[in-house]
Amino acid sequence: MTQPISGILTPNITPVDRAGRVDEDTLRSYVDWLIDKGVDGLYPNGSTGEFIRFTAEERRRIVQIVVDQTAGRVPILAGAAEANVTETIAACEAYGAMGVRAVAIVAPIYYRLSDQGVYAYFREIADHVSVDVTLYNIPLFASPISVDTVVRLASECPRVIGIKDSSGDLPNMMRMIAQIRPLRPDFCFLTGWDAALVPMLIAGANGGTNATSGVVPELTRAIHRSVVAGDIDQAMKLQYQLLPLFDAMISVGEFPEGFRAGARSRGWDLGPGRVPLSDGQKDAIAQAQRQIDDLLQDFVESPTPKQSHLAVEQIVQQVLSQLKSN
Repeated sequence: MTQPISGILTPNITPVDRAGRVDEDTLRSYVDWLIDKGVDGLYPNGSTGEFIRFTAEERRRIVQIVVDQTAGRVPILAGAAEANVTETIAACEAYGAMGVRAVAIVAPIYYRLSDQGVYAYFREIADHVSVDVTLYNIPLFASPISVDTVVRLASECPRVIGIKDSSGDLPNMMRMIAQIRPLRPDFCFLTGWDAALVPMLIAGANGGTNATSGVVPELTRAIHRSVVAGDIDQAMKLQYQLLPLFDAMISVGEFPEGFRAGARSRGWDLGPGRVPLSDGQKDAIAQAQRQIDDLLQDFVESPTPKQSHLAVEQIVQQVLSQLKSN
């Protein structure tokens, strides 16, 4: 039986230079920083990484850089969604050849599909790839993946090994776990909704793919480890520390600008996003930046990739001590 994907996997922002190109050097340094801070895996080409705003060639290059820089230290779940099923299968095979642990595929976007259409789409992919597949349910941006469809795919397709759910729908997560886990104990359930990270983990999710982990990897790791250790009171205290930060970053217009602002608060200038901003939007982001800076004042540091870091467990204990004293 394959070990399920678990822990906190970071859907990392894709650094961009002033010319609008993927900033490969900064991406490599950022990957090292995230791993040093204790993330359990990386998730390039996710929504936070603005995958839809890069070309297919750029997306492949992004994954190749992350695979190369990670060098096997943590597993990689690569976003492989493309405009149609043929190109998506090709991306899956390319990433599998690079050595990723699995690929994540969002349901088709733009055209709203029925449950049968969503099932047929994923079934076609699962039948023609040689890499493990996780479903990615994000109804805000794409056709929703119903509980019945997930159960059907999990029952029929060995290559479908899990789901990342960013709906924040706790009852539906529980329904999936209740129906699938007795049939597929190796099936992994990951939550992408940071505001419900602790409730999802308590309900039985294996971990999360959380945008805040790209800003405060120490805190999201501490939340996961607290739940695993059975310290639910501590986990909920940490969840309430995470909540205002998540709300502040998610509320900034033009996602994921709020998370770029959070990265800047940690000392990481990951460049501009791939969407032009009006002067009014820039002013709003600057205002949000001040609020996010205040929320992150206990975490501020100047990241220098070559500097020595404390062991991850020491960092986590320092963060927990700070939070307990507040």
